[in-house]
Amino acid sequence: MKVLVVGAGGREHAIAWKLSQSPRIDKLFCAPGNGGISDIAECLDIGVLDTEGIIKACKENNVDLVIVAPDDPLAKGMVNALTEAGIRAFGPTREAALIESSKSFSKNLMKKYGIPTAKFEAFSDINKALEYIENQKYPVVVKADGLALGKGVIICNTEEEAREAVISIMDRKKFGDAGNVIVIEEFLTGPEVSVLSFTDGKTIIPMVSAQDHKRVFDGDKGPNTGGMGAFSPSNVYTEEIAEVCMNRIFRPTIEAMNKEGRTFKGVLYFGLIITQDGPKVLEYNARFGDPETQVVLPRLKNDLLDIVEAVIDGRLDEVKIEWDNSACLCVIMASGGYPQEYRKGLKISGLDAVKKGEDILVFHAGTKKVGNEYFTNGGRVLGVTALGQTLKDARDKAYSQVAAIHFDDAHYRRDIGNF
Repeated sequence: MKVLVVGAGGREHAIAWKLSQSPRIDKLFCAPGNGGISDIAECLDIGVLDTEGIIKACKENNVDLVIVAPDDPLAKGMVNALTEAGIRAFGPTREAALIESSKSFSKNLMKKYGIPTAKFEAFSDINKALEYIENQKYPVVVKADGLALGKGVIICNTEEEAREAVISIMDRKKFGDAGNVIVIEEFLTGPEVSVLSFTDGKTIIPMVSAQDHKRVFDGDKGPNTGGMGAFSPSNVYTEEIAEVCMNRIFRPTIEAMNKEGRTFKGVLYFGLIITQDGPKVLEYNARFGDPETQVVLPRLKNDLLDIVEAVIDGRLDEVKIEWDNSACLCVIMASGGYPQEYRKGLKISGLDAVKKGEDILVFHAGTKKVGNEYFTNGGRVLGVTALGQTLKDARDKAYSQVAAIHFDDAHYRRDIGNF
């Protein structure tokens, strides 16, 4: 069987790595891929939004199945186009991916169907938004409605900060057209948990829990990033909370999407916050999370391809998904300056010194390979990942390997998994 993964980051490397273990896959492709992915798959020089190019490559290479991993091509309907072209595709349709690509849609969905979330209002008129913030309790959260690379969320501690956030998003277009509509919501407190789940639109099977670290600096300081590290399992996500989430959040979300005529098939990510009033939804993602995928998939015992095909065929209820009991932790090594400006093309050394094995993995995010050497090619460069009997064991292993790797201006947090 020939399989193509669409995407270029650490999430896609983790997906490709897991798929490469399947005895049913004869050939693995990735478009466009990266330096690390090129070691296990044939990388095709096709952009993630080039739907026509992806379809053409599938036909030329007799690809049997495509996994669309990033948010943008899902939001733009790549799965719809692949399916119409007669190519099996894993991921939600454009209509279902709206649960991530429009925060106002997802918030209104939760309000309509009684799924617990923060109180909110959505605005397309900047003056009404500015008027609204005059009478709020602070802090509040201001969010761009559309996709903004995980960075379109601003926590505002004062009315002045909220005013600046509204103007920067809606007037100065800090996040482009993603900010044509904004959501202003109450600030919730409590630990955050990520629960990714497989669903075929009928059955939903949550994966093991994870937590990620969004802020760029130690102690959760500095601007939000796409994620500076993650670990699994979460230390606050108990069996009791999991049961509440299944009954009040997970199943109701799948049922709500069906009632709206937007049946969701693929991976649905629940960004949760565990408040004093119980778990609530902070956000939905319509795909594998990044970097959570790098700590969840190493714990999966099943052949990922079997699950993917069961989702596509609507027979997920026939699959028994099993997980390793190990803890897993990932430290992101980023380019200095990320998430703002940073340099590319810096040589990476020390990868050959990493003690890679079943319990230590290095997922490439922003790299390119020239000859036998790797160079930086993005903001998040590497995800150094380790499995251990305990979270501390996994953390110690991961950081010991981070110390072996070098590139100029390398930046990473030193407190991933510390509490």
